[in-house]
Amino acid sequence: MERTSTAVWRGAGQDGTGTLSTQSGALRDQPYSFHTRFGSEDGKAGTNPEELIGAAHAGCFSMALAFMLAGAGHAPEELRTTAAVKIERVNNAFTITGIRLAVTGKVTGLTAESFQELAQKAKAECPVSRALASVPITLEANLG
Repeated sequence: MERTSTAVWRGAGQDGTGTLSTQSGALRDQPYSFHTRFGSEDGKAGTNPEELIGAAHAGCFSMALAFMLAGAGHAPEELRTTAAVKIERVNNAFTITGIRLAVTGKVTGLTAESFQELAQKAKAECPVSRALASVPITLEANLG
């Protein structure tokens, strides 16, 4: 299986603009630029690669955890995961320096300790976590 996304960029780095599209159509000509990536703190000017990495990671982790919980006999009512992707300058180059996953689960009949164990396992085993293994990934997991 292979999934495809396309970036189209026009102009120089800092002044140029681009669009991102996905094979599924979930993103279609979504704007991005230097400003949307590094200047728009509220994120409303457009998307950026780090935001998309975070969405992919949160989605992958949540699905992996749902499978693990169901396999343990405790299918979740809801998993709400946030992935915060940190980018900063390191040796004069922008670098993703960490990802912070935070999940709150509504899961009946499961102890907080078991939820924590399964969440850590999902973090280690989801395909996106594996792809991002060079980046420190932390996890906060709570039942809510």
